[in-house]
Amino acid sequence: MNSSPSFSLKGKKILFSGATGVLGKEMALYLAQQEASVLLLGRNPKKINDLRDLISSAGGKAWAYCADVTDEEALQKVAQIIASQHESLDTLINAAGGNMPGAVIRPEQTFLDLDSQALREVLDLNYLGTVFPIKVFLPLLLKNKKGTILNISSMAATRPMTRVMGYASAKAAIDNLTKWLAVELTSKYGPSFRVNALAPGFFLTEQNRTLLTETDGSLTQRGQQIISHTPMNRFGQPEDLLGALHWLCSDASSFVTGTIVTVDGGFSAYAGV
Repeated sequence: MNSSPSFSLKGKKILFSGATGVLGKEMALYLAQQEASVLLLGRNPKKINDLRDLISSAGGKAWAYCADVTDEEALQKVAQIIASQHESLDTLINAAGGNMPGAVIRPEQTFLDLDSQALREVLDLNYLGTVFPIKVFLPLLLKNKKGTILNISSMAATRPMTRVMGYASAKAAIDNLTKWLAVELTSKYGPSFRVNALAPGFFLTEQNRTLLTETDGSLTQRGQQIISHTPMNRFGQPEDLLGALHWLCSDASSFVTGTIVTVDGGFSAYAGV
């Protein structure tokens, strides 16, 4: 990575929710390799402790904190612990999210089959699971008089895709929140507070693997449709996110706020003709 001081992540205290998934784990490991202090936040104690131990065994600095991102009271308790241990934060990454079968409209279904409770849970996880951590941990960024918030969006935010209605709606809200909050924080606290989002294209994860690939590794019909609309003709690999992640977390992007950075192999640029 660039050796310019503006690109350095050394010593930055980065709180990272949703880091135990396929993409999050790669990102957290990378940040630790860049000598950042990575504070892991998740609701599964075993997963976050295992990731903390993995980072530590590789020579990185990591801490694990357990809380559900949709539980504001639990987050407040974690914030108090972090304040006592680290005093302040430099960066907050909101990567917690996901989908549920009931919030998906399958080909044989119609909108009338939507599971309202599942939709509520998907919206809570993806949207409030970003809003609440920002609300709770912002004071720790303000202590530093400088801070970066990085939300994780999706291609589904700007391209309303079939089936994933609940998830797409929630991620569209994340894009809107990112832009709104960028203006809010800069106008209230100054230009040293930035808010951006990273929007991955199609990456194979635990959640979508069976949707995009068959058991023998070949593409499903949906997987084929996606690849045919991706000019680079492949799914993303976790490491494809690291350059954009590094840039957005570093001072090299100090004049960038309210921006959604896509890492999608050209998917969003392709009109299909």
